[in-house]
Amino acid sequence: MHQHTQNSTRHISLAFFLNLVFTIIEIIGGFLTNSIAIISDALHDLGDTISLAAAWYLQKVSNRGRDKYYTYGYKRFSLLGAVIISVMLIVGAVFIIRESVERLISPDEVNAQGMLYLAILGIIVNGIAVLRLRKGTSLNEKVVYLHMLEDVLGWIAVLIVSIVMIFVNAPVLDPLLSLGITVWVLFNVYKNLKKTFRIFLQEVPAHIDIEKLEKEITSIEGIRSVHDLHLWSLDGVNNIITLHAVIDDKSTDEDQQILKKTIRDKCDLFNIRHATIEFETEGEECIFEEC
Repeated sequence: MHQHTQNSTRHISLAFFLNLVFTIIEIIGGFLTNSIAIISDALHDLGDTISLAAAWYLQKVSNRGRDKYYTYGYKRFSLLGAVIISVMLIVGAVFIIRESVERLISPDEVNAQGMLYLAILGIIVNGIAVLRLRKGTSLNEKVVYLHMLEDVLGWIAVLIVSIVMIFVNAPVLDPLLSLGITVWVLFNVYKNLKKTFRIFLQEVPAHIDIEKLEKEITSIEGIRSVHDLHLWSLDGVNNIITLHAVIDDKSTDEDQQILKKTIRDKCDLFNIRHATIEFETEGEECIFEEC
């Protein structure tokens, strides 16, 4: 797990440096080509560079182990990086929509050949980051991957539009392209924010069937029933469960150790690595049963 978090940090740092360098090139190129699609994307990337720096820092923080302040460790800090990037994307989208609408009303000539060269460079630079991030498992890493993939797709669209405008005088395609990219970005930001907030609110991980898990545990010989079961995720990767299991009152300490190991093995099959188990005997009152 430590190796996984180190890889996530390296991948996000690579995305940050690539984004920073290309943002500078993009700002200069946007003004030289007079393309609102490129200028708006440059401002969007500038905000993302700042948010990627925050995501990089928070991902490093999430690598810390547990301490007296955060007894589950700092893994949830990586979610803050995902939120920061999403908010920056929304802010940038508002600016892009405003500028694009103005260009639709009053189209302006653009340097299509310059757009073509920038598009090729954009596909290469962002493509490198996408290849490194595509196997990421943390939500922070997935959001960064989505951002870089969005940039690649955006530059492919710019490439196509620039080729068309080399042969056809249609400057209105530039702001239309900008609006299309922005709508796609906002749609994916919504999906990722929704997922992030569900984790913050401790929703049961979507890929885990809690009823099936409970049946698996109660099928263990020696387990009469299960209650007060709580299941959530720290960061979308590390899942946690707490439960009370009713056992035979004649169970020995050795029997209980075997039962705990068997329950943890069952949880492990559902990608739950952290299980807290409390045993009770039949007829014993549970003060947490209504929680």
